[in-house]
Amino acid sequence: MRQIRFHGKEFLTFYEKQDFKVQTKIEFVLDLVRHQRNVPKKFLKKLVDTNDLFEIRVITTFKNIRIICFFDGATVVVLLNSFQKKDQKLPKKELKRAERMKSEYLTQKCENNERD
Repeated sequence: MRQIRFHGKEFLTFYEKQDFKVQTKIEFVLDLVRHQRNVPKKFLKKLVDTNDLFEIRVITTFKNIRIICFFDGATVVVLLNSFQKKDQKLPKKELKRAERMKSEYLTQKCENNERD
């Protein structure tokens, strides 16, 4: 089983703005990521040309939602930013934001380990 963590408030802010049905679908997909050993690519896909970033894919009737994340070790998934995808390509702005957030997370983790 994997543990889900959040870095920053971007994901939670996005999640809270969604209606109940969309929130339920997001929770369903996050449960798959938590509990399934091999998550189907339909729900979790590694992003090419990134620093080991993944996208969690939540598809509803009216929205295609993407949650950018990465694995911190084998059992921790760190959620970074999320957005509604409007066309085929992933927005470069969102990828850059995710890369920056991942770097911040790893820096903070390293600093915390040095203090311990």
